[in-house]
Amino acid sequence: MSDIKMIEAAAQRARGHVRHTPLLSSPFLDEIAGRRVFVKAECLQHTGSFKFRGAWSALSGMTPEARAAGVLAFSSGNHAQGVALAAQLHGVPATIIMPEDAPALKIANTRALGAEVVLYDRAGREKREEIGARLQAERGLTLIRPYDEPLVIAGQGTCGLEIAAQAAELDVTKAEVLTCCGGGGLTAGISLALEAHAPEMRVRPAEPEGFDDTARSLASGGIETNNGPEAGLCDAILTPSPGQITFPIMAARCGPGLVVSDDEVRAAMREAATRLKLVVEPGGAVALAAALYHGGALDGDTVIATASGGNVDAGLYAEVLAAA
Repeated sequence: MSDIKMIEAAAQRARGHVRHTPLLSSPFLDEIAGRRVFVKAECLQHTGSFKFRGAWSALSGMTPEARAAGVLAFSSGNHAQGVALAAQLHGVPATIIMPEDAPALKIANTRALGAEVVLYDRAGREKREEIGARLQAERGLTLIRPYDEPLVIAGQGTCGLEIAAQAAELDVTKAEVLTCCGGGGLTAGISLALEAHAPEMRVRPAEPEGFDDTARSLASGGIETNNGPEAGLCDAILTPSPGQITFPIMAARCGPGLVVSDDEVRAAMREAATRLKLVVEPGGAVALAAALYHGGALDGDTVIATASGGNVDAGLYAEVLAAA
C-alpha cells in the first residue's frame, strides 16, 4: 500500500528526471471564482501530463529483472505516453494497448516515443484485458496499471509534495485542493502527501457529468460504477469506477466530490489559455472548472486546482477556443 515514505522515496528517484511544475495564478481567475485560485500546471510535465510521474516511479522502482523484460500498459493516451517515455529513458521496450478511438495525437505521440501500440475496438466491446493477458504470457511483460498500483500512486503523490512546498512559499497553509479524477491515482497520491506535509489542506476530486463514479462512491461509502458510455469529452479521466487501492485512500482523506458539465470544462480551457497561457485538455481542465464555477460547494478563501494534462487534438482545441 502506498504511504508517505513511498512518495518521498519516489521523489528522490524522480530528481533530475521529473519536472517541478509551476503553481500559477491570475487575478482574472480570482475574480471569476470569488476567491484566490492557484493552478498546478501538470500540463507542462514531460509528455504533457502528470502521468509521467507515476510511470517514472514504477519503472525506477521495479527490479532490474522485471524492467529488462519490458513493460505493458493500458491507456487512452496520457498513461501511455508517460510509460513510453519512462521506458525509453530506461532503455526497455514498452507495449501499450490503446483504444482505436483514442485521440490521434496521443496515439501518434506514444508511437513516436518508441512504444509498440496495439489498438483495440472499444466500441465493439473488444477486451483490452484479454489482449494484455495474451501479450504478458507470450513476452513476460510487467503490467504498469494506470492508477491502482502502489508505485504509480507514490509517483503521483510527488505532485502533492510540490503543492505543499510551493503553497508554503506563498504563506498558504489552508486550501481546498481540487484534482482531476479518473481512477484516483493522482487524487490518492496528493491526499497522502498533503496529509503529511500540509494537513490543513483538503483534497476534493472533480469529475465530468455522467462519469462521477468517485463522487458517488465517496457519498455512498462503497465503490460505485458508471454504467453509461466509455467515451466522452474528458477522455483522459473516464474510468468505470475508482480503484480498489485508491478508493480507501480517498475515502479516508478526501472531501466530497465535485461534478462539472462539459460546457464548464470548455470554458475553463478557454480561461486557462487566455489568463495563464496554458493549453489544457478537457480531462485536465475539470478541476479548474470546479474551482471557477462551483464556488458555492467550496470552503475557504483559497483553492488550488490541478491542470493535469494538455494533450488535446488541435481540431478540438480550435473548436473550443473559437466558441468563446
